[in-house]
Formats: sequence, C-alpha cells, structure tokens
Amino acid sequence: MKLDSQNSAVLLLSDGTFFEGLSFGIKGTVFGEVVFNTGITGYQEVITDPSYFGQLVTFTYPEIGNTGINNEDNESENSSVKGVIVRQYAHSPSNWRSNFSIDDWFKKENIVGIYGIDTRALVRHLRSSGSMNGVISSDANISILELQSQLDRHRSMAGMNLVDEVSTKKEFFWNNLSSVEFDQRIKHKSYKPYKVVAIDFGIKKSILERLVAHNCEINVLPANSDINKVMSFNPEGIFFSNGPGDPASVHEGIALAKELIINQSIPLFGICLGHQILGIALGGKTFKLDYGHRGLNHPCGIKGRLEITSQNHGFALDKSSLDKRIVEITHLNLNDKTVAGISMLDKPVFGIQYHPEASPGPHDADHHFNRFVSLMEQRRKSVV
Repeated sequence: MKLDSQNSAVLLLSDGTFFEGLSFGIKGTVFGEVVFNTGITGYQEVITDPSYFGQLVTFTYPEIGNTGINNEDNESENSSVKGVIVRQYAHSPSNWRSNFSIDDWFKKENIVGIYGIDTRALVRHLRSSGSMNGVISSDANISILELQSQLDRHRSMAGMNLVDEVSTKKEFFWNNLSSVEFDQRIKHKSYKPYKVVAIDFGIKKSILERLVAHNCEINVLPANSDINKVMSFNPEGIFFSNGPGDPASVHEGIALAKELIINQSIPLFGICLGHQILGIALGGKTFKLDYGHRGLNHPCGIKGRLEITSQNHGFALDKSSLDKRIVEITHLNLNDKTVAGISMLDKPVFGIQYHPEASPGPHDADHHFNRFVSLMEQRRKSVV
C-alpha cells in the first residue's frame, strides 16, 4: 500500500497498527516513540519541551492550534518533538499574541504532522498495548512494507541516552524573569541572590525563570560536567533538570549526583529526569511505564496532602528499590501509586517527578522552589 494523494499521510505503529490521515507541517518521514498528552492547553510548550525529544506526540484534545504560536512561550530554542498527531488543527488561529499558525510554524521548524485520524482509538490502543515506536510518513514513494522494515530497526526508548542531544554544549548564565505576572520576583528574607548551578539534561526555560523568581541566579552547565567544574562556581544549591530518554543511561549525571551526595552538603533539587537521577544515585532503580504520565491534571501527594500536577515522563523510580533508612518517599502519583517525590533523611537532597513551574499546568507545586531556597538560606546561615 502507498499513499494515494499528495496530501495523504500515514501513522504506522511497531505492532503493525496503522492509521490513514492527512499531512500538515512539512512533508517527510519521521520515526520515534508514540506517546500521548492529555492537556487541553499548552501545546506550544509541549512541542518545545526537550523532555519530548525523539517522540511523536499525540494530543488527545480534539483541536490543536486555536491560539496559534507566539514568540514568548517556547521552552527551548528549537522544537523538540519529531512529529505531531492530532484529530484536527486550526487553520486560522485567533489570539492577540499569535505570530504564526501551527501549520506555518511546523513548516518553519521542520515538524511533520498528521491530522484527520481517530486519536481516541489511537490512545486507547496505546493505553492497552503500551507506548511503542511508530512512524509518520507523507512520502508517497514509500510503501507500508518499507516503513515497517525501517521501523523494525528503530531503537527502543528503553536504554536510550538522549540527554547529549538536548543539553547545552557550553555553560551560560541565566538571570531573566518571565514577562508573565505570576513569574515576577518573590520577596524572600534575603535580597542577596542565591548562587545555583543547574545541570542541563534538557532544561525548560520556564524552570529557569521560576528559579530566578525565587531569587536565584543560575549558571547552567552541560550534562557531562564533573564535580570539579560544578564546585568551581561555589554554588549554594545545585539543580538537576528535566530531560528525555532513559534515566538509567545517563551515566555521567548519575556519577555526578553520587559524588555530590557523598562529598558535599549542598542542597540538591531534581525535577523529572533529575529526580530519577538522584534516586538512582541513592541506590534506587527505574523502570519504563506502560504509557507514561503526560498531562496537566495528575494528582500527587501522601498523608492527606494533594497537589494537581503537570507531568511528562515515561520512566519512574521503583519504590521497592529505595532504602527507607536513607530516602523518604514524600509524594506518590495517586493514579497508579508510582513514586512522585523523594527526600534524603539526613541531607538537603530532594526530587519531584513532576513540573512545578506550571508551564503549562497548575500552580499547586510551586512551593518546591521555595523549599529549595529555604534549604540554601539555612546553609547560608550555618556557614556564617
């Protein structure tokens, strides 16, 4: 079978399931892990979030692109997803901030899109069979059999280190606030900025802006930085960022985390992939979720405390692998009881599985940034 018109496109999954649809964005063929996001808003932030690198993202909301694309909401300089799957997209966006339609932006950013398929059926299939590799193609010269042959050779996300693909290649300094009112600087007891080193495993711009809002100034370092490089900045706190791929394969980041935990008493804060890396450094193990957590309404908490959170991850820490003498589980995902937060019992080290900067998503978890700052303030007083 080959595509029968210039505007046709196909989505083929590794188990042989395929969907016929229509092409938007650029024409081409892209391979990646097919996942789904259940958020109603935030498609621009999702598409530019480095945590989605190497994936084909399905949006469950039936129409994407209504508010267009602006120049302010990107989470990174480039698009991160390889392809996008939607039921329908808005040809004519309507919003005062819009600079591009999603179709024009996809063509500018070299993103392959497919629309006109039953995304409900696709998501039900992924929920029952698990996330899997797939291919989107709008190339009329490639048959389904040829696509299947190429897809069979595509690597699984398990065991894949994608951090090097998205991490900064050189260090940079960040002290910029977001223009959004919520992100303006929060008044803390100390007006002297806290010196933070952030390890970039695929960091989002909004996370950096939120740290600045909490009175931090940040030196962002590549993912392969060693402890000598990190400590040369005399940091008061160290942040491990979000990022894509299998956390167990990020060997340099895990080694750095172990050295910092053993040899230092500096506050460490990890989000998403950074949280998983801290967990592995503390002796834990991770596993691949069947279809991941990607959306804006995941309930997390423990002992009567609840936060509605924004999530984007395909792996999780195995709670049975965490030593209760060293690590406390502070949050669980209340949908499936997977680990959503950890904290060391005797050192200022903690991590959370979700994205507390609320971009996109709810503000419930913003207090974790305040906790990080409070730990740095305590250390600052003890040093003095």
